[in-house]
Formats: sequence, C-alpha cells, structure tokens
Amino acid sequence: MTVSIETAKTPAHAAQKSGTLSPREQGVLWDMEEHFWTSGADSARATTATNAVMIFPYPSGILQGDRIWTHLTQSTGWRSVVMAERLVTRCHDIAILTYRVSAEKADVPIYKALCASTYFNDDDTWLRISHQQTMVA
Repeated sequence: MTVSIETAKTPAHAAQKSGTLSPREQGVLWDMEEHFWTSGADSARATTATNAVMIFPYPSGILQGDRIWTHLTQSTGWRSVVMAERLVTRCHDIAILTYRVSAEKADVPIYKALCASTYFNDDDTWLRISHQQTMVA
C-alpha cells in the first residue's frame, strides 16, 4: 500500500488535532488543581464530576464515586504544594494537566509524585474527570 506524503501529514483522528488554552483558562485550571490539594475534600468534590476516576499509589488504588471522597477526606489539606514541569494538553473540550508535585503538611514526610488530571469543559464549567498520582522516590 502506498501512502502519499500529503495524506501522511493530515491527522486521521480528531484527537490528533490538539489546541491550546488561553492563559486565563490555564490559570483557572491550575488554580483548581492547586485547590484540589490544599482546600480539602469538599472543595475537590465541587470541581470533580460525579463519575470521576482517581488512581492513587498503593494501597488506595483505583477509586470511583464515594470511595474517592472517603480517601480524600484523609489525604487532602496539604499546607503547601509546588507543581513543577507543568504541561497542558487540550483536545476540544478535554484538557489534561501533567506535573511533578511536592506537597507538605504537618507530621507527614514531603510527598512527591508525578500527576495527571483530566478536565472536561461542560457548558463553560471545567470538571475534573480523572486524576492519577505516581509516587517518586
């Protein structure tokens, strides 16, 4: 099968046509992400879709629904969070934030992880539909 160079350059799927977020939109999402870490489970719930999925390091694992909020009640409220190596990817109404986090709270060792959160823009309201953390040493 021969593919012309012109055909090879054209994205075959909508997911290959990425866009960007305005600086204001990026600021909104990064603020939401920081509050996810620092403002407690109620704040996180307000910016998260009801059918969201979250993946945390062992032993928590894959959580959905009320299991997320049971876990987050115990693991949010970090007093300081530094998000480095920030990247934003957008495809239509989906935005993915990826970053390296260093989070601190009293009587807990500094937590370091690689993270990704996926947001869906539903009628001009961004909602988190997934969040994942991979601890780093």
